[in-house]
Amino acid sequence: MSTVVTNIRIDKELKAQATELFNDLGLTLSQAFTVFLKQAILHHGLPFAVTRPPSKELLEAIKEGEELAHDPNAKTYASFDELLEELDIKK
Repeated sequence: MSTVVTNIRIDKELKAQATELFNDLGLTLSQAFTVFLKQAILHHGLPFAVTRPPSKELLEAIKEGEELAHDPNAKTYASFDELLEELDIKK
């Protein structure tokens, strides 16, 4: 298999961290990049999900919801209509 030289620009610290990680796994940075490219081809795209981390507001809302779900004194409603009535919202 013939190889070609490829230049990529990445952050110096990112390269150092990745090199250390891959060395611990017995791989060079070049070998790890080759694995990534082969997996991308196999998956017809990125070989992992690319997502945005949840916002601080979302994490706070989830925490609040979990606290309410476990609070025996939290107000509950038997139906959606009962909630609307409590909020004085007409259908």
